[in-house]
Amino acid sequence: MPRVICAGHVNWDVTLYVDRLPEPDGEAVIEAQTGAGGGSAANVACGLARLDVPVALLGSVGEDDHGAAARAELIDAGVDCGTIQTVPDGETAVKYLAVSAAGEVMVFGRDGVNEAFTAGHLPESTLASAEHVHLTSQRPNTAARLADRAREAGATVSFDPGRRLDERDFSGALARADVVFLNDREAATALGDALDSENRTLVLKHGPRGAEVRTGTRTYTHPGFAVETVDTTGAGDAFAAGFIASLLRGDGCEEALALANACGALAARTRGARTPLDWDGVSELLSR
Repeated sequence: MPRVICAGHVNWDVTLYVDRLPEPDGEAVIEAQTGAGGGSAANVACGLARLDVPVALLGSVGEDDHGAAARAELIDAGVDCGTIQTVPDGETAVKYLAVSAAGEVMVFGRDGVNEAFTAGHLPESTLASAEHVHLTSQRPNTAARLADRAREAGATVSFDPGRRLDERDFSGALARADVVFLNDREAATALGDALDSENRTLVLKHGPRGAEVRTGTRTYTHPGFAVETVDTTGAGDAFAAGFIASLLRGDGCEEALALANACGALAARTRGARTPLDWDGVSELLSR
C-alpha cells in the first residue's frame, strides 16, 4: 500500500530540443524530438518510486494511445496506477515543450482530460495507508477537498500549485497544506497566505541558485549543486520528490533541502521530465 499519494496532472510530453528559444517571429533549429509521459504529479510519483517510496497516483487520462503509453510508463516505474481514471472517448493532455541548448524550457499545452478526476475517486482504503498526500496543479475545489480528506485521515499534505498559481484561487488548498513548494516566479505572484511560514513549511526553489526552507522559527538555505544544465524540465518535480522522501525517512529540513537540491540537479543535467533518480546518484552529489 502507498505511503504517499500524488494527485494532479498526467500528461504526454512532446519535447523539441532546439538550438535556442526564438524571439517572436523568429525561428529555431530542431535538433531532436522525443515523446514521453509527463505532468507534475506523475513526475513526482515516478521520482518517489525510484527512491523506493511506495506511491499511488490520482489523475486522469484519455482512452487513447497517449493515455495507454503514459500509464504503461508509470507502471514500469513502480507507481501504483489503480487510482488513475480513464475517460471514455477523452483525449489525454499533451504538452509541447521546446528546450534550448542552455536547458531553458518553453511550454505549450492542450489540457485534455487531465482534470477529470475528483477527490471522490480516491478510495478510503488507499488513503488510510498513506502518510503523506502531495497535490499539484488541478481544479482548486478538488485540491481543497483532497487536502481535507488527507488531514482527516491523519496524513500530512504538500502542495505545488505550479505555473497557474496566479490564475486560479488555490487559497483553500494552501490553507490546508503543511508544506508549500514555490519557485521564484510563483512566489512573486503568490497570495500572502501562500508565503506564510508561521503555520506551514515554505520551500522556495531558486533554480541554479539553490533553494531555501522557511518555517515559523527558522530559515534554511542551500546553494544547490553545480552541474551542466541540459534540460530543466521536471527538475522542480524531482526536487519535490527528494524533499518528501527525505522527510519520510525522518530527516530534518536542512537534510531534506540538500537531498532535494541533489535530486533537482540530477534532473537538470539529463534530458526529459523523469530522470531515473536513485540513492547512489543522490549520495554522490551529497558527498561533494
